[in-house]
Amino acid sequence: MPDSANDIPARLRRRPELWMVLLFLVSLAGLGFFLLAGEVVEGDTKAFDEAILLALRTPGDLSDPIGSHWVEEMARDMTALGGVAWLSLLTAGVAGYLALSRHTRTMWFLLIAIGGGTLVSRSAKMLFERARPDLVPHGSYVYTASFPSGHTMLSAVTYLTLAVMLSRLEPRRIIKVYIMTCAIILTGLVGASRVYLGVHWPTDVIAGWTAGAGWAVLCLLVAQWLQRKGQIEPAEDAKD
Repeated sequence: MPDSANDIPARLRRRPELWMVLLFLVSLAGLGFFLLAGEVVEGDTKAFDEAILLALRTPGDLSDPIGSHWVEEMARDMTALGGVAWLSLLTAGVAGYLALSRHTRTMWFLLIAIGGGTLVSRSAKMLFERARPDLVPHGSYVYTASFPSGHTMLSAVTYLTLAVMLSRLEPRRIIKVYIMTCAIILTGLVGASRVYLGVHWPTDVIAGWTAGAGWAVLCLLVAQWLQRKGQIEPAEDAKD
């Protein structure tokens, strides 16, 4: 199958510097996460976190988020898109599609990648054990530690990894861009909803975005490496 100049995997094979760029992005995400974690542990983000949470509440009534009641309801809908139940169903659905499309090895890689990201998220929560915000009432039920935001990180891991893997199988460049754009928007909305509902500090969400995006880029690198070794199905050539 001929390579296309618009296909990321083909460009990676011909231009090793793109590997370096992606490796740099993964390293930058990891460094950013740990630097932010250090600031959180030392309490240096307290003023920033509190200012953002208070800015999203009606002055004089901290139990009332800004905006109409339908805005708050939409935030709950958005936050549900980062829930374990929904993300598990979505992952299973995409895995089924890959299996039916005879991309079995890609399916297993996808399940391992998302499962691994989930394990990293849970481990980080156990490591840092940051308390949930007590500055404002919570608009959603919570039962785990605060840092990093599990909904945010798991949505980033799941949506971005799914987008990376599905875009590899789509030959049209416009569809690749569309898939990635949808994944980024969904991840952003989930994270923003967690802060709006008062169940996470803003830095929890930033950490979730950073770690999740870094994990997705790492998965892309590993997928290309496995593809070159013939361990997973090749990507499709990109077309306009």
